[in-house]
Formats: sequence, C-alpha cells, structure tokens
Amino acid sequence: MEKTAQSTGKKRKKKSVSEWKSLVAEFQKPHAGRAWWQVINTLGSVLGIWVGLFFLHRAMGNGEVSSSTGWWVTVLLSCLAGLFLVRAFIIFHDCGHGSFLKSKRANNTLGFITGLLTLTPYHHWKWEHSKHHATTGDLSRRGVGDIWTLTVKEYLESTRWKRFTYRLTRNPIILFLIGPLFLFFVLQRFCAKSAKPRERRSVYLMNLAIVVMSASLIAIFGFVPWLVIQLTMMTVAGCSGVWLFYVQHQFEDAYWVKGDEWDYTTAAMEGSSFYKLPKILQWFSGNIGFHHVHHLNPLIPNYNLERCHLSDPYFEKVPPMNIMTSLKSINYRLWDEEANKMIGFRQLKRQLALQELDQAA
Repeated sequence: MEKTAQSTGKKRKKKSVSEWKSLVAEFQKPHAGRAWWQVINTLGSVLGIWVGLFFLHRAMGNGEVSSSTGWWVTVLLSCLAGLFLVRAFIIFHDCGHGSFLKSKRANNTLGFITGLLTLTPYHHWKWEHSKHHATTGDLSRRGVGDIWTLTVKEYLESTRWKRFTYRLTRNPIILFLIGPLFLFFVLQRFCAKSAKPRERRSVYLMNLAIVVMSASLIAIFGFVPWLVIQLTMMTVAGCSGVWLFYVQHQFEDAYWVKGDEWDYTTAAMEGSSFYKLPKILQWFSGNIGFHHVHHLNPLIPNYNLERCHLSDPYFEKVPPMNIMTSLKSINYRLWDEEANKMIGFRQLKRQLALQELDQAA
C-alpha cells in the first residue's frame, strides 16, 4: 500500500460511532437466500470434488486412467478444493461472529461443520477471534489472534535468541507455508491455557470429529491418497488464509498505538486494509478483502460487505491495496513508533548505520 495513498486516507473526515452505525445498520441483517446459496455453492463444491476424486481413484485402480495422469488431476482438484475451503472458512468466520444466519443455533451448527472441514474448533476459535477484534492495533494488548509484531525498540532490546526466533517466524517460508500447516494440523488441536470449559470441549470434540472423518476417508480412499489430498487442500487453504490475514493488518501505514490512545473506529478504518482482489479471488475469499468494513462492524455477513463498502464515500475513500502492492508487505517486520509505520529489517539496519555516523561526526 502506497504511503501517500494511505496518508491521504487518514486525513479523511472521521465519523462518530452513531454516524457509522447508521450507515451499516441495514447491511448487518442476515439474508437467508444469500447465505444458503453460499453454503450450497461452497460446501456443495467441496463435496463434489471429493466425490469426483473417489471416482477418479477407482478408475485409476481399474486401469481406466493412467497413474501419472490420475495423480496430476488429483493434485489439481485438491488445489481447487483448497480454494473452496478458504470460502468455507469465511462462512465459519461469519458464524463465529453470529452474522451469517439469523439463528444462533444454525450459526453454531454450520460453524462446527465448516470448522471440521478446515480443522478448526469452533467455539475456541470464536473466543480467540473476538479478542483479536477487541485489541487489533493496540500495542498494549497484543498476543491473541494476531501475528507476532514487535516494535523497533522492543526488537533492539531483545536477547539474541528472541531476535532469532522473531526473524525466523517472520521468514516468508515459515510464515506463509510451514506456519499455516503447523497452525491447522497441530496448534488447533490444543486449548489455550486461559480457555474456559466450553472452549476446551470444542477442541476435544473437534479432535474426535477429525479422527472419525479422517478414518472414514482413509477407509474409502486408502491412506496415501487421503494424505496427498488432505495435505494439498490444507496447504492451499492455510497458506491463502494466512496471507489474507497478514495483509489485512501488516501494511506500511497500519495503525498501532498504546492503551488509552487506542480507538475502535480508527483501528478499524486505518488499521485494516481494503484488499481489492480480482473478482474470482474476491469470490473465493468471501469478500474478506473489505476488511475495514468487517472490523468496523463484524455483524455484517461477508455477502453484504461489498454492498456496504459501495454504499457511502466514507468506506470508498479507504485506499485500496492490490495484489502487486500487497507484495510489499512481506518486507514489513517491525513497528517503528517514531516514524509511525511498519519497516523492514534492512530499513532498520540503515537507520542504525546512519545513527552511528551521526554519533561519530
């Protein structure tokens, strides 16, 4: 995101809470038709791909399809299913906010089903994610449901080991490839220490459901085909999901302040990006690129986010970030409190070198 554009966005006139609430009121109402159509075209597509893979592997076993061709098609179909899982996770995400459907029970039931597909315990994730919304952009309340972010001062005062682990976790291969797989396959299998009984039960129940689902699929497909399919799906879904989450809050002129300075409206509109994606990617990502609107009011279901964004210039003045400009965010690793922006390790190195020259002079 270009600094000039973001800075211009920050100069826009701010609206009071009552003003923006009146703007979003009509869009926070769930729409049963849009919601269930999204369920059908998303979960139906995932089921359809699994069925297609079953017949493909049966044809491979009968010699009707060559092994090499069959495995290539398997991987390609699994990659496509991974994109649908991103969309399924957005449904899961909206259910967690209680925004996808009008009925609380329906949201919880659908949330469990989509959580099973994405290997994520519903109530535990819902609890952690609510903390993310309540603390995003607040330096005094980091650490839950966000990406580990240090300030320049904190980094420079850290031990060598802490610096090493921070740089390691911020490495793109770790952050966007290994990290997502570790998150969904391993970390989501355990409860947070401060989790309450309902959140803990959701983890245990989800782990049991995953074992049953996996055992059933292994019985149908065999272990190796199931493993290849599941790993491919979750690699595509996990890496895409973490990337989307990363660019939503880790851009140059993001919003980070301490404690009493933190403001909910400002954090939403200046600390959450507008990721303008091509229509097909916007569809697979469930409109979550309109993240400024989502953080302003998480009760707006994903199928209404674009409508809300286009409803008033207040939302449209948020500077967009596209795929090419979003790639710059990979280099932003630390929050510089003096410059009030995210910087990279190379920028920090240059700053320290200049400081040494000034001191020597």
